[in-house]
Amino acid sequence: MIDTTGLRQMERSEGNVLTAEAGVPLARLADFACREGLAGLEFAHGIPGTLGGAVCMNAGAYGGEMKQVITSVTALFPEEGIRTLTAEELDFGYRHSLFSDHPDAVVLRAAVALTPGDPEEIRGRMQDFMARRKASQPLEFPSAGSTFKRPVGHFAGTLIDQCGLKGLTVGGAQVSEKHAGFVINRGGATFDDVTELMRQVQQRVYAETGVRLEPEVRIVEA
Repeated sequence: MIDTTGLRQMERSEGNVLTAEAGVPLARLADFACREGLAGLEFAHGIPGTLGGAVCMNAGAYGGEMKQVITSVTALFPEEGIRTLTAEELDFGYRHSLFSDHPDAVVLRAAVALTPGDPEEIRGRMQDFMARRKASQPLEFPSAGSTFKRPVGHFAGTLIDQCGLKGLTVGGAQVSEKHAGFVINRGGATFDDVTELMRQVQQRVYAETGVRLEPEVRIVEA
């Protein structure tokens, strides 16, 4: 396990480009962009996690994705050393990037290209997205965010809800009653609680709908 929380430097490098290290929280980067009068990262304001993680999974929300703003990423590869990759080389897709296929690589920093905008309007959009999140997502409980990827032609939360799984609980882990797409920690949830609950949800949804749910969260076993 590599800790990138010490990598928290960010700057406006040139023009409308921000360069930030992998440990910068997305919310902090979005706030920085807003203060600089740069639009394009509003969607990322409420996404939990860091820039490095967001790059690895091509995080997105409300119509925005990291692939829309990333211009380059510098990463450490075990066999090749440090490389800087262009956006075209990153193989971005839905919750996927080159790093999905190279889990041993470590993102060090990334550059994002944004567009000039009015800080008040940018802040307003960020606040609107956050209000929508609070109204529809269980932000009052710890979670890893959206638990499953969106299956083609479906929404994971809708399928889980249709199968009557809201409130399903294993130990301290529960399928949120507010939004079925989230597995939350009601208190004292363990790794085994969460993964077993995810397994049960996947099994039930497949049995009742024929749709296989793929985890959006990355599971790392000790």
